Amino acid sequence: MDELPLDIISLESGRAIDRAAIEQAGIPGYTLMTLAAQAALRECLAFFPDRRRWQIVCGAGNNAGDGYVLARLARQSGIEVSVRYLSDPAALTGDAAQAYADFAASGAEARVWEGQLDEQAELIVDAILGSGLDRDVGGAFADAINAINAHPAPVVAIDIPSGIHGESGKRLGTAIEAALTVCFVSLKPGLFLADGIAATGRLRFDGLGIPQNCRAQADVVMRRIDEQQLHAALPPRRKDANKGDFGHVIVIGGGRGMPGAVRLCAEAALRTGAGKVSVATWPGHADALLAACPELMVHGVEKAEQLLPLLDSADVIAFGPGLGRSAWSENLYAQVAGQGLPAVWDADALNLLAAQPEGSRAANVGPRIITPHPGEAARLLNLTSRAVQDDRLTSVQSLQREYGGVAVLKGAASLVATANAVPLVCTAGNPGMATAGMGDVLTGVIAALLAQGLPLESAAPMGVLAHALAGDRAARQGERGMLASDLLRELRAVVNGQRDD
Repeated sequence: MDELPLDIISLESGRAIDRAAIEQAGIPGYTLMTLAAQAALRECLAFFPDRRRWQIVCGAGNNAGDGYVLARLARQSGIEVSVRYLSDPAALTGDAAQAYADFAASGAEARVWEGQLDEQAELIVDAILGSGLDRDVGGAFADAINAINAHPAPVVAIDIPSGIHGESGKRLGTAIEAALTVCFVSLKPGLFLADGIAATGRLRFDGLGIPQNCRAQADVVMRRIDEQQLHAALPPRRKDANKGDFGHVIVIGGGRGMPGAVRLCAEAALRTGAGKVSVATWPGHADALLAACPELMVHGVEKAEQLLPLLDSADVIAFGPGLGRSAWSENLYAQVAGQGLPAVWDADALNLLAAQPEGSRAANVGPRIITPHPGEAARLLNLTSRAVQDDRLTSVQSLQREYGGVAVLKGAASLVATANAVPLVCTAGNPGMATAGMGDVLTGVIAALLAQGLPLESAAPMGVLAHALAGDRAARQGERGMLASDLLRELRAVVNGQRDD
């Protein structure tokens, strides 16, 4: 299989690549279908080597054709295969019709779907509906998808889980919940958005050997954040380096009773390589924070004016972790909002920002990265959290347009939007990271990269990726029960380019 490409392109561009492969490169469509089925077979055998009884459910169009070729090849490989169809194979046309004809000529038989799956099946393959679906799934198709999801065997989806919209990722009535999706030709946007994220399971890709010149005019919708760029952005340090070369981050937050967030943020900044990290927090927290992490410079701040000398010595602001909503936090907000330093805003800094009069939200603000989760994004955009999640791509672009700088929309497959550039998506990370404090760590990571000289447009995506990779390293001991502080132990390895073998 190929590595996942960086570019995620529109469905129309994917179809254009198919056409170019056939018409310009001279690759017959049935050859492409066979190559896709061969790739799917390899992945099924690699991920599920001990499962020797398969049921393949075929629908209509070329997705069904892929299923019939896969069934024939799997039988030739010694797999016990049964096939159920939802659309009469006699109605198939083109390459799909040829796929069924070859399947039948091999001596195999497909039977109509009658409402039940093989109870003994050890693997189910979804070859029902492809990426062109644009309406809710109904009738026997919906019944089959629901039955597949209820079956105990793992499911492998061909190209995209049936029922997931190829562009938006929305579930169209019902959708397959795959353990593995084997995608061909191009990555579909819906695999990384909305319901498609969870429905896809593990993702594998095969470009089917289509020449690069057939892909030249592709419409890129999103781009995956490139791990190689992270390593290039953090080269080995010069032997004569000193702490002043790597910037001074000041973390501002930690309102009364909430010291944990600023500690996580500040320690993350240190572990990501900032030369110096100060914390400006509620006075009652200062001694405990200093005792917990003596490498920090901790300042109790009761009045906003006390921030001024601290800001004068800082290079980057991390604003918001544990800030709270109080007269104290509002006074700090008024002081920080007028600063021209590069800054990362998170948590209650964003809630205070959302409460500002429209038209003043981006005024008098220096280079800034905002990092909302869906709830905070909803307040910033005057939407519901559901609306943000239903269209994350539009939401992150709207955040960037309205608030300037760079916007990070956190969550599964975090998105990053910068001005006049293709949005970026992070495909690292795991569900164990859905726990308190993870956002505080991310704020510290991004702030440290800014302090080390990365521009906003690089610090945000590189920080998102480094944070996710640290989370994946921490998940080696299991996702459930992971703490945000577990990432602090892993960040050092990530930013020094150590492989997670």
